[in-house]
Amino acid sequence: MEPTWIDWIKRLQAIAQTGLTYSENPFDRERYESIRRIAAEIAAISDGLNPSAVETMFSRDDGYATPKIDVRGVVFRGDEILMVREVLDGLWTMPGGWADVCSTPAENVEREVFEESGFRVRAVKLLAVYDRSRHGHPPIPWHVYKMFFLCELLGGEAKPSNETSEVGFFAEDALPELSLTRLMPDEVARMFEHHRNPGLTTDFE
Repeated sequence: MEPTWIDWIKRLQAIAQTGLTYSENPFDRERYESIRRIAAEIAAISDGLNPSAVETMFSRDDGYATPKIDVRGVVFRGDEILMVREVLDGLWTMPGGWADVCSTPAENVEREVFEESGFRVRAVKLLAVYDRSRHGHPPIPWHVYKMFFLCELLGGEAKPSNETSEVGFFAEDALPELSLTRLMPDEVARMFEHHRNPGLTTDFE
C-alpha cells in the first residue's frame, strides 16, 4: 500500500478538482483552489519540487475526478515476453502508457505496442486490472488503474521510438532491470502464470 500522505494528496486533489467543476459560488471556488494549493504544497515538499509547478500540473485536470488508465501489452514469442527500455529512466517495461480518449482499450494497447516496439499485435484477452497503489509502485500524485492485455503477435520488427531506446524478448529467469514506476516484478510473474495457464480468469484489484 502507498504511504498515507500520498493518499491524502490524491483525496485533496480529487475534492478540489470536482468542487471546481461543479461549484459556481466564488467563495466556494476560492476554498477549493486553496485545497488544491495545499495538495500541491504537500506533493512538492515530498518530492523536492516547485509547488507552483505541481499546482499547474494539477490544474490541467478538470471535470469529476476519476482514476487515470494505464494500458500494457503482454506479448509473448514462445516463452519470452516483449519488453522495451524507456528513454526517461533507462529501465525496462512492457510496452504501454496512458489510454487516449476516443479509442477503445484494445485500440490503445495495440497502438502503444506498435509505437514503442515496432511490432503489430491484436489484443485478445484482458489479463488483469490492478489498482496501481496496491502493488508497490513508487508513489505518484494520481490514482491509476493498470490494464494488462494479452496480445497476439501479428508481425513487424523491433524498432525503438522517441520514448524507447531498445526492444527485446526476455525469458522469465533473465528479465532486465524493471522501471518500477511502470511495472513491478510480481506483475511480470503473474503475466507468465497467465501464459502457462491460459484458462486463468482476469485478475483485478
